[in-house]
Amino acid sequence: MRILPFGVTSLAVLTSLLCLPVWAEAPMTFTLDAALELADRQHPVLESAAAALDGASAGIVAARAYPNPMFSSQSGRQYIRLPGNIPGLVQILSYQQPLELGRLRPSRIELAERAHRVAGTELAARRLAVLSQVRRSFYQVLRHDRETEILLENLKLIEELRRRIQVQVEVGEAARLELVRADAEIAAARAQVNRSRLQRVAALATFRSAVGAPLPEEVRLVGAPDEVQPLPPLEELREQVLREHPALRLAEESLGRAEAQLRFEEAQRVPQPILRTDFERYPDVPNFRFGIDVPIPLWNRREGPIAQAAAGVREARAQRRWRELELLASLEGAYQRYRSAQEQVLAFESGILAEAEAALKAAQAAFQLGERGILEVLDAQRVLRNVRLDYVQAIFDRQAALVDLDEVRALDPRQARSPQMRRTLP
Repeated sequence: MRILPFGVTSLAVLTSLLCLPVWAEAPMTFTLDAALELADRQHPVLESAAAALDGASAGIVAARAYPNPMFSSQSGRQYIRLPGNIPGLVQILSYQQPLELGRLRPSRIELAERAHRVAGTELAARRLAVLSQVRRSFYQVLRHDRETEILLENLKLIEELRRRIQVQVEVGEAARLELVRADAEIAAARAQVNRSRLQRVAALATFRSAVGAPLPEEVRLVGAPDEVQPLPPLEELREQVLREHPALRLAEESLGRAEAQLRFEEAQRVPQPILRTDFERYPDVPNFRFGIDVPIPLWNRREGPIAQAAAGVREARAQRRWRELELLASLEGAYQRYRSAQEQVLAFESGILAEAEAALKAAQAAFQLGERGILEVLDAQRVLRNVRLDYVQAIFDRQAALVDLDEVRALDPRQARSPQMRRTLP
């Protein structure tokens, strides 16, 4: 339970008393679930990935299509130039059908299917990154909102103390120097409030960018950090990351696509024949021919494309190893940050907050009895303010680490979030 001197009013009352700017119109309330749903539906990055997936689906259709035949027709007239020639109309019809032999067609279809799987996995990876960033930026705005509230409460208390000192100065019970010290503390408190508001504006701009959809001009975010739950052992989380994270699956699918590209390039080394039939109608005797055209790989044996595809396979393997190391490092970092922040939160809740509040209450009582000066009260108030700000920072640091953990574990941000805490933050 928090015990604050001189009473604490709501944020609306504080802003009216301090003549601070307020919204002329009620801002639109935005919850985290609404932000996630909006980003999932309208974010341009996800729309781009979905379009790429549709394009990969069309690529499969194109890969399965058979080559079209070629038909040509020529006509003319034969004149008498040599003995025995008969004048008349001459018609030549030609039909060609390319053939696909060996592994060419299956390898081309496999390459298209691999590309489709890569596009689908990339969509899942982008969705996870986009929604996680929405969560991350949402809680940053909440953090600055809570810090601003604390600083406003601190400013209100200092102003109340200043009024008390002014009365004492007017009746001759305190020196004017005490009033000067209180004015300096008020100026510093107002500067902190303004700085916190600027940070909140920057955090809200980041949130708008993360959502990736038009938002009203005035937005008020409503929510609280997720409820604290015990984490699985780190080794179990490593196995989960290696098994389920879409970025790692994307690296694996990219490796499979590179290998399919290599097989496709090698299959194109086999000469693909063209079936040809010609019909020639002369005035005297018609002719019919049938044959096969076979290209000879004499000058170009596709050494370049095959070597390029082989290099792509090596690159994809290296990218997969690098992605695995990166994910495991991110997991361990977020895990340790979560544990450290949780220890800090427990330390504040176990006594630091209560001690700071008790120290301020004692300093105020001594000041009212004339046993202490204003410096002791201001120091105690400053300590309590810093403790409360550090407490809020520890809570939201823990939340940020939890968001990172959920992202690296590939948990769906719209379904895997814990129930939100109902208790009031400090």
